[in-house]
Amino acid sequence: MKGASLIIPFSCKVLFSGKAAMLPAQQAEALILDLVQPLDPQRDSETIALEFANGRILAAAVSGASDVPHWDNSAMDGYAVRYADVKDCDPQQPVTLEIIEEIPAGYQPQKIVQSGQAARILTGSMMPAGADTIVIQEDTRREGDRVTLTTAPKPNAFVRHQGEFYQAGNPLLPLGIRLSAPEMAVLATAQCMQVPVFRRPRVAILSTGNELVSPDQSLQPGQIVDSNQYALAALVANAGAEPICLGIVPDRPEELKEAIAQAIALADLVISSGGVSVGDYDYVDRILAELGAEIHIRAVAVKPGKPLTVATFARTELATAELPSALYFGLPGNPVSALVTFWRFVLPALRKLSGLSSSWRPLFVKGRSQQDLLSDGKRESYLWGQTYLVDGSYEFHLAGGSSSSGNLINLAQTNSLAVLPVGETFKATGETIQIMLVDLPMN
Repeated sequence: MKGASLIIPFSCKVLFSGKAAMLPAQQAEALILDLVQPLDPQRDSETIALEFANGRILAAAVSGASDVPHWDNSAMDGYAVRYADVKDCDPQQPVTLEIIEEIPAGYQPQKIVQSGQAARILTGSMMPAGADTIVIQEDTRREGDRVTLTTAPKPNAFVRHQGEFYQAGNPLLPLGIRLSAPEMAVLATAQCMQVPVFRRPRVAILSTGNELVSPDQSLQPGQIVDSNQYALAALVANAGAEPICLGIVPDRPEELKEAIAQAIALADLVISSGGVSVGDYDYVDRILAELGAEIHIRAVAVKPGKPLTVATFARTELATAELPSALYFGLPGNPVSALVTFWRFVLPALRKLSGLSSSWRPLFVKGRSQQDLLSDGKRESYLWGQTYLVDGSYEFHLAGGSSSSGNLINLAQTNSLAVLPVGETFKATGETIQIMLVDLPMN
């Protein structure tokens, strides 16, 4: 690991000793979310141009300076008329009006509609003065500069009035929402060209293990390609955060300590993979304690993914305006375990950290399994695969091949996890199951 050594002299507080207690998944999730300190709207915000705002989270409520619609306009192609002129017409008593003007979209009317007159108007066009109602063209008969009506419209029919959808100065979009296509359209309509957003959370990612090599290296006997760095970086970026990839750190305590200290100093949230089990070379928990971490979780009752370390650093001596505290996740090294624990526990934390005001937790739905599902029943089990919405119902298709946490290959195209609770060892094809949806891009 390159870079100067950085040792942080915090006081140590470890919440567990001896054999790690396994927390139920929901309890672990609640504890983690309680630990998260969201970005601060004042300290952690920036103003960016509208064209770059897609996928970002509003750091302040936004108001518009103009009414929407900006002026009265027509919702249909037809004729702008005075309701008083046409309110009594019917097939026995048709009304014929003089057409004084044609108003296409983007044109400012030049004439005032007087009694006995009408203006030809197209959808979205500005209403002329004097007119208060639109008669759709299907209910008219035109001959030259005259139009005849045989059906009385309703008053104010098909007129979109100025400020009907939004009045200038009122709240337009609230703090803490993620901007996507509909919100971008709203901001553009309101001419909000500068948008206050939270900065992207910084997430440091490192992989631990003497056996790991990067994908561009030739594999030697006993070595494994580090896929976790790439998968976790992609998940972090999809969540709208900034991944900081710190590479592979060998299982040597001093190097690992230096790397973790550097990660803490750089990021709002740190993710390591590997080194959190009970093997002879699993040093992460010990090093976190030496660096002053408060360790809140060491293991969770889920499969895959039992080893999970969650810790916080008060950063009392390194506190800065930008980085007042840090949250640390030590994930299992097995590729599937790393992704499942990210989806289940890290992503909710990252959503809350990022400034989102709600919708942090995973999305669970009910559906039917298209294959038999098996579990040992000892821990809450997650089986990966694809879920489709068919005729209004969710259908889960288990990934083919081995369900080993080391089998990265059949994880491809996963968009969901079937959940079997503790004590449940079998779900037959067609039975209703709980499904956790994971393929939910955030930007």
